Amino acid sequence: MLGAAGCGASAPSGTGTASTAATGAGKRATGQAKAVRFSECIRGHGVPHFPDPDAKGDYVFGIDVTPAVWQKAVNACKDLQPPGSLSGKRSPKQQSAALRFAQCAREHGVKDFPDPVNGDPLVDTTKIPSSNRPGGMTILNAAMKKCGAVLGLAAGGQG
Repeated sequence: MLGAAGCGASAPSGTGTASTAATGAGKRATGQAKAVRFSECIRGHGVPHFPDPDAKGDYVFGIDVTPAVWQKAVNACKDLQPPGSLSGKRSPKQQSAALRFAQCAREHGVKDFPDPVNGDPLVDTTKIPSSNRPGGMTILNAAMKKCGAVLGLAAGGQG
């Protein structure tokens, strides 16, 4: 099983006069539409729980398919992938939040949740043996939900 959490901004922003702001809004909508098409493609290639991006074009996700299925989907959809959307690279602030998220997950029942290495996915079920045991994904998903605010910070959200 492979899991990941990441973010990527694909939507350019507009600033300046009303006309450039309107143009920027149009570009954001186009970037958002492309990011949604990428999500639909990934889901269509065997990763049913892959989310649509948020309003900023960022993804926060956990993958619950085999590495082979994940790689096949990413390869099939690479032409639609927004730049940086699946990167595991985090800023120092995001990495600090990632470490807090890992601690929170351990405190909420996932005792073998490892501290994430910057550049690697935030959640990688191949490194969480308990997630592959009966009921393990249920426990992991519950911990991720309880620790959602810290997960959002680790994935690039504002805090």
